[in-house]
Amino acid sequence: MRTIDIDMGSIGGSALTADVAVPKGRTDHDIGHGIPITYVPARNTIFIAYALAIAEISGAREIVIGVNVLDSSGYPDCRPEWLAAMQEVARRGTRAGAEGHPVKLVAPLIRMSKVDIIRAGTTLGVDYGLTHSCYDPAADGAACGACDACHLRRRGFLGAGVPDPTRYQL
Repeated sequence: MRTIDIDMGSIGGSALTADVAVPKGRTDHDIGHGIPITYVPARNTIFIAYALAIAEISGAREIVIGVNVLDSSGYPDCRPEWLAAMQEVARRGTRAGAEGHPVKLVAPLIRMSKVDIIRAGTTLGVDYGLTHSCYDPAADGAACGACDACHLRRRGFLGAGVPDPTRYQL
C-alpha cells in the first residue's frame, strides 16, 4: 500500500477546506439542489490524476473510486459524465492509454442509493463503526449529526433497517 499526502486545504473555496461554516439542518430538497459550499474544487479530478500516475508506475489496471451521484449533494465530480471524461483522460493522457491499454476507472457505487450502499456493505461485512461521513466532526471524532453527510448517512441506515453505529453530537 502507498500513502500520498495531498494538501487539499491549500485549495480553499469550500467549507471543507477553508474557514467557511458547514451548512447544517438542510432538507432532502435542499441537499438535492445546486452545488453546496462543501464542494471542494476539482477534488476527485485531483485524486484521479494522482491515481493514474501511480497506476502507471505500479502497472495497475484499474482504479476504484467511491463516487456516488444519487446522494452526492450535487457535486459535479461524482457524476457519470465526469467519470466518462476522466476515463477519456486515462485513454488519451497516459502512456498506458497511448499504448492501447488505459487504466480502467471503476465506480461501483456511482448509481447506488445510500440504502443500497449500506446494505451491500453489511453483506460484505463492513464494520460501519470504523467509518465516518461527517463534514464537521467534533475534536473527539463524534459526528455533528446535522450536516448533509450526517443527514444522508442517517437516512441510509434507517432505510436499510441497519443500526447506525455512528456517535453523533446531536
